[in-house]
Amino acid sequence: MSISGDYAPSPTAWVRDQVEAIEATGDTRSVHIMDRPVVLLTMLGARSGKVRKVPLMRVEHDGRYAAVASKGGAPEHPTWYANLVANPVIDLMDGTRTTPMRARELSGEERDQWWVRAVAAYPPYADYQARTERTIPLFVLEPVTD
Repeated sequence: MSISGDYAPSPTAWVRDQVEAIEATGDTRSVHIMDRPVVLLTMLGARSGKVRKVPLMRVEHDGRYAAVASKGGAPEHPTWYANLVANPVIDLMDGTRTTPMRARELSGEERDQWWVRAVAAYPPYADYQARTERTIPLFVLEPVTD
């Protein structure tokens, strides 16, 4: 399984630059966000249906990953949040390996456990949550088995 279709690069320059660097090297380790490792999510746009790509902080536990919709503590969710809700099957690239994953938004105790992992991987997430009144959405990305 692979996400395919017309690719629409991000309107945000740093996102475009990081995606281009990852694609040029074939390795997510070629870029970082604030000296931390990233993974690359490839998904379909909720409204456009076009292929979208976004580098996110690498938060991994037992072969599953977290996607933290922080947008730096902004009052609104990042655009990719709606994409994962509408089209939860994505491709996740970690290093040179790409794996089909299914996104599932978390709540309750499971969210709390993953939030601790996310903050351990990237401590500024705690500051981002303090900056906003919204609860920052958190997804677990699990390998597609069907």
